[in-house]
Amino acid sequence: AIAGCRRGIFPRRDRMTGSAVAPSACTTIEEVGSTGVGALTIAFLVLGVSTIVFIARAGSATAQKRYYYCSIFICGFATMAYFAMLSGQGWTAIAGCRQFFYAHYADWAVTFVLTTILLGLVAGAEADLIGGAAGSAVVMIFSLYMGSVSVVTTVKWFWFLISLMGLAGAVVHFAQSFKAAADLKGGEGSALYGKVAWIVILTWMCYPVVWLFSEGFASFSVSFEVCAYALLDIVAKVVMGFMVMSAHDVLGESGSQTREYV
Repeated sequence: AIAGCRRGIFPRRDRMTGSAVAPSACTTIEEVGSTGVGALTIAFLVLGVSTIVFIARAGSATAQKRYYYCSIFICGFATMAYFAMLSGQGWTAIAGCRQFFYAHYADWAVTFVLTTILLGLVAGAEADLIGGAAGSAVVMIFSLYMGSVSVVTTVKWFWFLISLMGLAGAVVHFAQSFKAAADLKGGEGSALYGKVAWIVILTWMCYPVVWLFSEGFASFSVSFEVCAYALLDIVAKVVMGFMVMSAHDVLGESGSQTREYV
């Protein structure tokens, strides 16, 4: 029989849907512990409160509304993902009898794209460049997900290599194409983009590292993996969002000069 989830927030198997069951060979599942649940709770609260703050600021914004809308949905989708994980949803058991939170990947598939759009707006980049960077981000997330659920080891590492190529494509866009557009704007807008872009680049580069030692080599415990992803999500979403919001006046000045994207 499959061991029930640790006491507390996660329900037992008899109350779970068919997706949240272990492979037939598993007798027990390595599950998130109390530390991991604490990290999920903290991330949920931080992301939820940040969403509310961004909504409040958007109400009084003019030219800055589009920046705030991106931040609202970046933190909002992440909040829903963490709520799902805290509710015992959004997970299954993968090869190696390890608890796997696919809710993270549903979140990232949306929020990484929105983060790319936000960076593009701050930089004043062309729509085709934003589309290229967003596509690269989707390749990264989709490949990491497929690698996580792969049973064949060779296939898993092939997906991981594809994810690194997607990450490289996004980083090149941020560090070169978007930066060139921001430099054309010059002034405080260019400086703002430089700070925000490097936070995003550095945090995004850490996601595959956590995956490598979690779903990859299974060296990290599930709780440590959850804590690491929670920290990265807070930095990449909340810290980045507040940095953009703190440049309210700069965004207002550049808003009239930046093209509108639909």
